Amino acid sequence: MTLISFVVPAFRVQGYLRECLDSILGQPVTDIEVIGVDDCSPDSSGDILAEYAARDDRVRAVRLDRNVGLGPARNAGLDLAVGEYVWFVDGDDWLAPGCLTEVAARLHATRPDVLLVDHVRAYWDDTTSRSAMAEVFPKPPGAVTFRLADRPETVELLHTAWNRLIRRQFLADIGLRFAPGWYEDVSFSYPLLLAADRIGVLDLVCLHYRRRRAGAITSTRDERHFDVFAQWHRVFQEVDRLDAEQLRSVIFERMMWHYLTVLGNDDRISPELQPTFFARVAIEHTRFRPPGGHRIPDGVEGLKHRLVAAGRWRTYRALRAGNQVGELARRSADRLRRRMAPPARLAVRAVREATLRGYQRAELRRPLDENLAAYAAYWYRGYACNPAAVYEAARLLAPQVRGVWIVRRDRVHTLPAGVEYVVAGTAAYHRLLARARWLINNVNFPDAVVKRPGSVHVQTHHGTPVKVMGLDQQRYPLGAVGMDFAGLLRRVDRWDFSVTSNSFSTQMWERAYPGAYTTLEVGYPRNDRLVTATAEEVLRLRAALGAGLGEQVVLYAPTHREHLPRYQPPFDPRRLLDALGPSGLLLMRSHYFADRDRPAPPPAERARIVDVSDHPRVEELYLAADVLITDYSSAMFDYAVLDRPIVIYAPDWDTYRLTRGVYLDIVAEAPGPVARTFAELLELFGAGEPHAPAADRARARFRERFCALEDGHAAERVVRRVFLGEAPA
Repeated sequence: MTLISFVVPAFRVQGYLRECLDSILGQPVTDIEVIGVDDCSPDSSGDILAEYAARDDRVRAVRLDRNVGLGPARNAGLDLAVGEYVWFVDGDDWLAPGCLTEVAARLHATRPDVLLVDHVRAYWDDTTSRSAMAEVFPKPPGAVTFRLADRPETVELLHTAWNRLIRRQFLADIGLRFAPGWYEDVSFSYPLLLAADRIGVLDLVCLHYRRRRAGAITSTRDERHFDVFAQWHRVFQEVDRLDAEQLRSVIFERMMWHYLTVLGNDDRISPELQPTFFARVAIEHTRFRPPGGHRIPDGVEGLKHRLVAAGRWRTYRALRAGNQVGELARRSADRLRRRMAPPARLAVRAVREATLRGYQRAELRRPLDENLAAYAAYWYRGYACNPAAVYEAARLLAPQVRGVWIVRRDRVHTLPAGVEYVVAGTAAYHRLLARARWLINNVNFPDAVVKRPGSVHVQTHHGTPVKVMGLDQQRYPLGAVGMDFAGLLRRVDRWDFSVTSNSFSTQMWERAYPGAYTTLEVGYPRNDRLVTATAEEVLRLRAALGAGLGEQVVLYAPTHREHLPRYQPPFDPRRLLDALGPSGLLLMRSHYFADRDRPAPPPAERARIVDVSDHPRVEELYLAADVLITDYSSAMFDYAVLDRPIVIYAPDWDTYRLTRGVYLDIVAEAPGPVARTFAELLELFGAGEPHAPAADRARARFRERFCALEDGHAAERVVRRVFLGEAPA
């Protein structure tokens, strides 16, 4: 018999769902099933569930025909469960590695109706905080079971569905289901404890509860927070039905704690609704107050209870405001201490920057230029990538918009003729950033850039991620060196649009860069040229690189290792040329070009090895090449648009994925043959593997997953949505 049925509801959790499912399926206990319930999610959550179901027979994917909410979605999964126990795990949380061994042992040993497990809260900055279990049970109960009347302090554990396993037959016997609406856990978790004869506690962290920065109801202002009252009404109905009068005061105290917690959170109840919410709490206090009295907390919390009982909102508000003022004063003092000693060596630069900031502030007081757009790419290194493609499309489709590029002074000469620009750091630069209505970049603008009301920031990104990015880098110290994650999130909060090339990128960006922006999953504008290029253009580009008719052009483009700055992949271009034969031409493009410090090749070979690291448009190199060799670079996703052979050369794969972290097992899901050593790379070229049927099949699967949107119109879709305000097709 299946021991545990995991019910995993999924709605807008595409960035986290894979981690959740992997954490369950990777446990050492295998007599489990996972029922993934797609609650008619508008993102790719349903596709992810279907993908896992297709490759693991322990997973069953269910798609609801309409969005019903978390509670009813859990009910739908429960109806299909066959396990002895059921565990409701939300799609954005994850299990602790190996925890099921202890969970299964405790279930077999004690056969509880309900087993409560410990959890930690996991925050965006990769920090965690423990639950209240150690406070509620200073001495863990151990492998015993009890009734709630014997240990009433159990109600002080968080009232969620995901920190408890429930015997499925017991759940069926008491007829308990999740109610619709917000706070559905309340009317499920407390009646569960009231009805159980055998409650167990496992003092082991089994679940990581993700405190999402954006999208969670706990940080969303909405009138639906008033649903909490209806959910507690259901709890007291169960108190009456189960004749649990001796526990009424315990439940009442917990209800009051919950109401005041919700009321005290400005991220949930907006200021204009707080008086109404308080009035409802006062009514609830009168309605459910136990006849025999109840325990009133000490200190400020007890005063809040008395003010609620008296219905004195103004006094309550003043008390709460006083506490907030004290907290603000403490924070201000901390900030002042940190700013006391600016480095003297930066004084001259500080004066100049202060002058420019003053100029920028003056410009910020002027109205936005409704027809001005600022473009930038790669930290102002020039005219390139997705922003350049959007700029070109906007000149055709939105000619009323004046586009101005920001570049470093040493890169001005790389701009195409006729492109208007400003030099970074000048007064004109600050004026542009202050006045432009649209700001388009493939990286973040500096922290000093102000997000003005009415301005539109477009983050185009510059690749499909293999390595982990953003907040996910916190888990890999070598990839997080020098990162300011709080500053990163402030920059993300300026985004209005995030452009992605495929569903995979959308999922990873939502997790790495949580925010309130709108995702434009439209393909990458820079790849339009790969689709629309003519045969004549390809021949011209090849000729410019010295490639004649009949020659095989191979582009080697490894990624850089920012965590290993001195590392160079073992690569001997001369030996690769021998494997390619006399018609081979090798283009080398790398952040760390392996041959720069080596003796120059003989003149006869010089023309067959070309350093293209400084070529301004990598798309032109893709068009010219017959084969791409890369490792963990996003180049493979772009080059796959051309449907030409791709070879993965990954000599340091094991080290890279452990130290830098990856989203994709590029060795297992490669777009073509894989070489782990240079000798293997030579062998596969010698055997013609890049052009073999197996390579074609692998590339077809890869293209289906990552290149389906690349039809030559991505830039047009961005311009129509962002500049012209047209609804997406």
